[in-house]
Amino acid sequence: MLKKIWIAPVRGYQKFISPLFQPSCRYYPTCSNYAITAIEKHGVVKGTIMGTARILRCHPFVKGGIDYVPESFTLKRNPHKECSHDH
Repeated sequence: MLKKIWIAPVRGYQKFISPLFQPSCRYYPTCSNYAITAIEKHGVVKGTIMGTARILRCHPFVKGGIDYVPESFTLKRNPHKECSHDH
């Protein structure tokens, strides 16, 4: 229940704010989708920390690319170059 409440503002951002701007996320999945998945997978506290770290990694000086939420908690980019997840 807490996860759904915590995810609701991110969904609101996706629906009402994000469409007003050109796509600019350098990663796939987008930072907002990453945050939602991180919260669902790792809980509110760790997921929020991971989502925040991801947003801080998304800047003009980074190459970007595929970066799925890892199975274990980390603040670093997912180390797997090839990922077999279907997202």
